[in-house]
Amino acid sequence: MKGITCLIKFLIMTARLFLSVTILVLISACNQKPALDSPEEVKKVLIDYFEGIENNDYQKMIEVTTDNFLLFENGLVWNNDSIINFIKIQPNMKVDFSFDGFIINMGNSIANMSYLNHGSFVINDTIEQDMYWIESATFTKKDKVWKMDFLHSTNRK
Repeated sequence: MKGITCLIKFLIMTARLFLSVTILVLISACNQKPALDSPEEVKKVLIDYFEGIENNDYQKMIEVTTDNFLLFENGLVWNNDSIINFIKIQPNMKVDFSFDGFIINMGNSIANMSYLNHGSFVINDTIEQDMYWIESATFTKKDKVWKMDFLHSTNRK
């Protein structure tokens, strides 16, 4: 009889220990915040967009932006359609963009950044022009994919 009593006590203690450990694991899991994505992910979206402009890859521009994407540039309001139409009517133009000074803030499903943009333009293989901008962009994450939804650009002085 003494052996059965000890066995019952052991089983009760084991069950309590298991229950305590289970509760601790559940509590710690509830307190954990989901890991944020890397800022490099939204930086890549921005760079992909400008590579789309450089290469006249309109599909790439559309793929990395939301359907309601807007660009505010020096008092003008653009969307992808108006940007693409503008690029198409330009004479033989080549452009190369470079970026610097990224400041990126990340959330679970939104992000924003500010940065400096430099564009080197060559028109008709003869006219060269460099332009400099101060820019900011916002991004949203839907279905695990980051897309740019807004871009603001101002000429740098």
